[in-house]
Amino acid sequence: MKIMLQGTMSGVGKSLLTAAFCRIFARDGYKVAPFKSQNMALNSGVDNLGREMGRAQIMQAKAAFAEPDARMNPVLLKPTGTMTSQVMVMGEDRGLMSAAKYHAYKKELIPQVLSAFNSLESEYDIIVIEGAGSCSEINLKENDIVNMGLARLVSSPVLLVGDIDRGGVFAQLLGCVEWMEEEEKQLLKGFIINRFRGDISLLSPGPEMLKERTGYPLLGVVPFVNEPFDDEDSMSERLTKKAAEGPIDALVIRLPMISNFTDFNCLESAGMSVRYADRALDFGRPDIIFIPGTKNTVGDLIWLKKRGLDRLIADAADEGISVFGICGGMQMLGHYVDDEDGVEQTGKEKGLGLLDIVTRMGTKKQMTNVKGRLGELTGVLAPLTGESYEGYEIHMGISAFSDGNPLSDVVSCGNVYGTYIHGILDLMAPKLAALLSERKGIKAEGDDTPWNMRLEKSLDAIADAVRANVDMERVYDIMSSAK
Repeated sequence: MKIMLQGTMSGVGKSLLTAAFCRIFARDGYKVAPFKSQNMALNSGVDNLGREMGRAQIMQAKAAFAEPDARMNPVLLKPTGTMTSQVMVMGEDRGLMSAAKYHAYKKELIPQVLSAFNSLESEYDIIVIEGAGSCSEINLKENDIVNMGLARLVSSPVLLVGDIDRGGVFAQLLGCVEWMEEEEKQLLKGFIINRFRGDISLLSPGPEMLKERTGYPLLGVVPFVNEPFDDEDSMSERLTKKAAEGPIDALVIRLPMISNFTDFNCLESAGMSVRYADRALDFGRPDIIFIPGTKNTVGDLIWLKKRGLDRLIADAADEGISVFGICGGMQMLGHYVDDEDGVEQTGKEKGLGLLDIVTRMGTKKQMTNVKGRLGELTGVLAPLTGESYEGYEIHMGISAFSDGNPLSDVVSCGNVYGTYIHGILDLMAPKLAALLSERKGIKAEGDDTPWNMRLEKSLDAIADAVRANVDMERVYDIMSSAK
């Protein structure tokens, strides 16, 4: 069996609803897998075979109690700059392509998309499919492999999701149906309204009029669920937060090509106030500064300097404020980043010089899951020496100490730190919050629950909300009656 969730636009909550459906079906005793044929996102992870895939599908796999598998996200597009993306197919790099080139190329990926889907379908009882963006982008319908084009290819029934929190939800849903072709309308089975706040009776007569105009029922109204989750992409509202709302001010530099900012969600759960800044005016007086990963290290390093953020970071480090770079962020903290082959952006750029490392971009992407115990750390984080960590590496660069020696899991110099390991903060976040609180002479106020366990609670919460507010019996009937 299979069901597909498509949306009226980007950011309507398809990823979370897909995770909720995965958890519901898994709880009901089915073997479940998520599937998103094409994902455009800079938040990615690695499966157990070392293949890259979207973070959203990793979260959905966890919701389904399944092992993340690149087949669940066979095509991943990672923007590197204006109109250009790195194309990953089944977790492997196919190179950089312009938007126009990829639009013409993607029809060649249909056999691989179908192969991935069919192999999953042969192994699992239910596949929960997620669309991308809007299902009615008429300019993208040609060679579509992720919305109605995919639904046609795999004969999947479709539920259309609209976000009432943005307003105009009935117009969203009706407008999308109006743009559908007759064959697509045959696949559509009903609507879900997401992120509702308030008295559901106030929706009337919208649902009745919507069914009159379209012929499709409203299968559920899901309330707004205020739980922490890993974000799929830069549509996240987290990135707009500029003011600290708690005693521990954690500043993340919002790089233009920021990637894997899910690394910092665990800090919020641990009680730190995480905010993002992309200009000097919003820098403030943070307790710790994070430079995140990026899909264009040289380009974002140049941007950092043009904005004067490099000087502010260096001055903060001189004052003893902790600075922590992850992946591309660590590369920027070294002496230089050399991308002479144009892997991301041709050039050699001087770094901030806060860590004694150098980086050269390579043509082979490093992708692996890792775990271990932290080596000896200096400065404020010294008490974390020996702590366990789990995470993953995804990077094109090869870094080493300036004398040629290989890096440790975390490089440290005073209160400046760097690592290639995404997710390394997940287990240490509560202790990191405690150390920073102690330094300020205050008591830590956060939750000491590890992030992976906190995420499990959030997945249960969204699943409970969906089961209570969506006609799941009708959804099962829809799946059972599909060809």
